[in-house]
Amino acid sequence: MVDHFIMQMRPLFGEEEKKAICDYMDEDGFITEFKRTAQFEMMIADYTGAKHCIVVNNGTISLTLAAMAVGVVAGDEVIVPNYTMIASPNAVKMFGAVPVFVDVEPDTLCLDIELVKKAITPKTKAIMLVSANGRPPSVGIAAFEALAIEKGIELIEDSAQSLGSWFPDGRHVGRAGRVGSFSFSSPKIVSTGQGGALITDDDEVARRLRRLKDFGRSGGGNDIHDSIGFNFKFTELQACIGIEQMRKVPARVIRKKEIWKRYQEKLAGIDGVSLFPHDLALTAPWFIDVRVERREGLIDYLKQRNVGTRVMYPPITRQAAYDLPGDYPVSEDVGRRGLWLPSAVQLSDEEIDHVCEAIRDFYEGPKNR
Repeated sequence: MVDHFIMQMRPLFGEEEKKAICDYMDEDGFITEFKRTAQFEMMIADYTGAKHCIVVNNGTISLTLAAMAVGVVAGDEVIVPNYTMIASPNAVKMFGAVPVFVDVEPDTLCLDIELVKKAITPKTKAIMLVSANGRPPSVGIAAFEALAIEKGIELIEDSAQSLGSWFPDGRHVGRAGRVGSFSFSSPKIVSTGQGGALITDDDEVARRLRRLKDFGRSGGGNDIHDSIGFNFKFTELQACIGIEQMRKVPARVIRKKEIWKRYQEKLAGIDGVSLFPHDLALTAPWFIDVRVERREGLIDYLKQRNVGTRVMYPPITRQAAYDLPGDYPVSEDVGRRGLWLPSAVQLSDEEIDHVCEAIRDFYEGPKNR
């Protein structure tokens, strides 16, 4: 039995991706982004229903450019969840904006809107709403849209984990904010090794994003610069992979839901283990995330059974990189008890059963470990 968590990280590339790269290399192209990048962007826009899609070199930079494109500048405050990948606050801290941390809802791990309201100050420029593992906030996305309008601030969606997930109103996650961001790093449903994408229906935001990622050029291929920009472009090689990956998204979304459902069935009734809930009609779980008791003991026991796991994100305010005071009971509880179980699309039902049997044995076995 292989290490199951490593299976989540194993490249999802197959013969189709290899052929696409070889075909491109046979064309003697310059590799820099061009027609295939445009095709990849169009596929993402079509899938999500967005008017514009702009791809960049990674998902952290996509958040940075999202914030800059909607007018966040150094010194502005951006509200972010205390439970998230550290890229979320780092993305705005990169250019001098100030991340303000707020705790999350216990079931969705999305921002707690009542705490967000209390955190808004005259310096607040934006809310960065992270849809953790594809889940929308329990209060509904419209509540965040209304709050942003009421307070005159921007709503940015960090949808890194949410390709293939939808809001109840039929919009793809990432479409509610003025701009939404996706990541294509190795464990995602679509992976190009590294990469990020921004979606928006706002023509002006799209124009700014395209200039920000390409040195501030006034038009493609020229050297006339009417604004400050940087070099965060994509590559045609990544696009070759991304195009083939996008073709597989519908099947992968189905399999992700099947995997979560099987875990739900096989782990039912075990004291000390609870899956974070999902509405499978809307969300495609990226990871299988659970709260567990005696986490370190379980991790060690599963490792002995050749099952790899990974602890969920610790609260950012408790990490040395930030080390901030404050009371964040939900994110702190996740930091103590949160665990990701094997969740790669390649997992077979038999392998999932092996993981679940090992977990049940840990909690219910003869020695009641």
